[in-house]
Amino acid sequence: MKPKLIVVCGPTATGKSDRAVEIALAQNGEVISADSRQVYRGLNIGSGKITQEEMRSVPHHMLDVADPQDTFAVDQFVIQGAQAIESILEKGKTPIICGGTGFYIDALVNGVQLPEVAPNPTLRAELEKLSLDDLQNKLHDIDVRRYEEVDLFNPVRIIRAIEIATELGQVPPLSRESKYDVEYVYLDFPNDVLKERIYKRLIARFEAGMLDEAKRLHAEGLSYNRMRQLGLEYRYMAMHLEGEISYEEMVELLNTKIWQYAKRQRTWFKKYATI
Repeated sequence: MKPKLIVVCGPTATGKSDRAVEIALAQNGEVISADSRQVYRGLNIGSGKITQEEMRSVPHHMLDVADPQDTFAVDQFVIQGAQAIESILEKGKTPIICGGTGFYIDALVNGVQLPEVAPNPTLRAELEKLSLDDLQNKLHDIDVRRYEEVDLFNPVRIIRAIEIATELGQVPPLSRESKYDVEYVYLDFPNDVLKERIYKRLIARFEAGMLDEAKRLHAEGLSYNRMRQLGLEYRYMAMHLEGEISYEEMVELLNTKIWQYAKRQRTWFKKYATI
C-alpha cells in the first residue's frame, strides 16, 4: 500500500499555509513547504513565509534551507523534500505538502522531472542580456505549451525552458506517476474575491516592512540583479530601489503581476485529474 500524502495547493493568497496547519493538527501531520522562494533564508515577508506563531507548534520543513545568493534547483528540492517525507512517515505521521509552486509539487510528489539537457553557456549568456518581456516572448515563439506552464516572472526558469526547447524542439510533456497515495486539497476564490485578497495582502506586506526587508537583504550582499531573478515582489522592489519605477508604480505593477501569476497557478493545477 502506498504511503498517504496530503497536498494543499492553489493560487497565491488563498490561505494555504493556515489550512495546512489546521490539517496537520487534525491528522497528526507535519508540513513540507513547496514554495520556490520560501526555501531561501531572509526572504520572509516578500515570500509570505509562515511565522513561528502561525505554525502553532506544527513542524515545518523546507523553509530557510538555502542562501538567497545561490540558486536552489528543483532537483535539490526533491532530494531534501523526499528526505523530509520519509522522516515524517517514519514517525507514523502524515506528510502535508503545502505550496503554490506547481512544478515543485509535481517533482516531489509525482516524480516529474524535466529532461536532462546539458547547459548551453553560449545561449545562456545571450539570453541573460534580454529583458523579462523578451524572454517571455522568445519562449512563447518556440514552445507555447511550456510558456503556459512556466513561472513567467522567474527569468532563470524561462532561460532553462528556452535552453531545453532549443535543444529538443520543445519541452516534452511531463509525465506523472506517484509512489504515494495523494489527496489534493485545492483552495481558490472567485476572481473578484481573490483580486481583493491579493491587493490587501500586498499592502499589508508593505506595511509590515517588506521594502525594508529588501533593503536589508541588499545591505547584506544580495545584489539587485539576483533579487530580480527571485521574481515577483523581489524583482519589482529591486526595480524601485534602483530608481527605475516609483513606489506607486511598484505597487500597481506588483498587484497586476501577482494576479497574472495566480491565474497561471490555476492553469497548472487544473491538470491534476484527482484534485
